[in-house]
Amino acid sequence: MAVEQSLTPRGEQTRIHDIGYRHYDGPRLGRAYARRSLYSQSLRGSYGLGRSVKSKVLPMLLFVVMCVPALIMVAVAVATKAKALPVDYTRYAVIMQAVIGLYVASQGPQSVSRDLRFKTVPLYFSRPIETVDYVRAKYAALASALFVLTAAPLIVLYVGALLAKLDFADQTKGFGQGLVSVALLSLLFAGIGLVISSVTPRRGFGIAAVIAALTISYGAVSTVQAIAFEQSSTSAVPWLGLFSPITLIDGVQTAFLGATSAFPGGEGPSSGQGVVYLVVVLGLIAGSYGLLMRRYRKVGL
Repeated sequence: MAVEQSLTPRGEQTRIHDIGYRHYDGPRLGRAYARRSLYSQSLRGSYGLGRSVKSKVLPMLLFVVMCVPALIMVAVAVATKAKALPVDYTRYAVIMQAVIGLYVASQGPQSVSRDLRFKTVPLYFSRPIETVDYVRAKYAALASALFVLTAAPLIVLYVGALLAKLDFADQTKGFGQGLVSVALLSLLFAGIGLVISSVTPRRGFGIAAVIAALTISYGAVSTVQAIAFEQSSTSAVPWLGLFSPITLIDGVQTAFLGATSAFPGGEGPSSGQGVVYLVVVLGLIAGSYGLLMRRYRKVGL
């Protein structure tokens, strides 16, 4: 209870309120709960949930843009009684790579740049979570958000294919391959986006850098591949695909998931070259995680 004293120096009434301090006697939920809470908050924030209406516009718009072409393809397949979908499940994300890159560019900096700009990261690490908890929660949240973005149109295609009475076994196999592909893409893009975003507290710089790394690199690599193909240097085309994140995913799914390559001439990497692609992709994912750990160990000091 508050203890109140009344003093009257020099004819003026002064009051001192001593409210004391109360200790927290409730349950201590620990690191696991804090990590789950940070993951849930970051995942919701990736789609603007729990934030202002303005924050919801872009991620929701990009989600709709990702799904609308799939809906149109399904409508055409059902109306024309087609025997196959216009686009393979593994090809859809490659076609929509610009939308995916824009989503990472907008939500990667949103996930970590504000913490850096307002210098709240040391507060996270004060107690009870540690650096590894913060990095894992942020990485998992952005990767999950990307998986939702890229898997949703595949679900639309799969349901539409079943409604169009296409072969169940073929569609299920293709759908499974597509999910594996976008899961790998989500991990790779999330890692790259977070590493770039964690370098600067300025969100605008982070957005520009992520777009350059994901979208502009794809255009540059595709152009060089086309030039090499036109000059009959077909052997160089698969190796050039190692220099862009989306062509890396294209190469892995072509070599191991039976996908049709988007490379010029439709000739993707061989099985041996595919091993190199897979090693590079896994190395980039592991390297991104390691760089984030090093970065936030320094920031949290």
